[in-house]
Amino acid sequence: MTAILSPEAVTVTSDRFRRVLAHYPTGVSVVTARTAEGAPVGMTIGTFTSISLEPALVGFFPTKTSSTLRSIRDFGSFCVNVLADQHHDYCARFAGPADRRFEGLEWHEAPSGAPALGAALAWIDCDIEQITDTGDHHLVVGRVRALDAEPARRPLLFFQGGLGSFRPLTTDDARSER
Repeated sequence: MTAILSPEAVTVTSDRFRRVLAHYPTGVSVVTARTAEGAPVGMTIGTFTSISLEPALVGFFPTKTSSTLRSIRDFGSFCVNVLADQHHDYCARFAGPADRRFEGLEWHEAPSGAPALGAALAWIDCDIEQITDTGDHHLVVGRVRALDAEPARRPLLFFQGGLGSFRPLTTDDARSER
């Protein structure tokens, strides 16, 4: 069977690209580091991904205009904080005014010294392996040095312009009980 493509299906514009890719859910994370003066910095991202098991590498894609990326690059390390479903407010907080992002939040230092948010579902502490230009973003690759998770909670997801959660239909625990 041959599908007939509409003219708009083969016309790739920024708006159409954004609308179509909104159908792919992404996790929501906050990437943190420190400034040269030691102040905590962080930004909301929806572009975190696992890259390699051996060596353990992860990546994220900040915009080239990100001022927070400059601090992360200078620090040489970063911590990815995977948000849990009850942390909707963190998205706006870490996309808002930089001087208020950590106001009133509990966090501890990851081994790199980057902030690991106390409420995070998981945290992955990394040293920068490389930064590559990719269109209007950079790809920041990190070599994982330490990580931990709180598996009892659900992740926060971004899907079709909104935030939500996910409950797996099956889990390793459920499969092992059968």
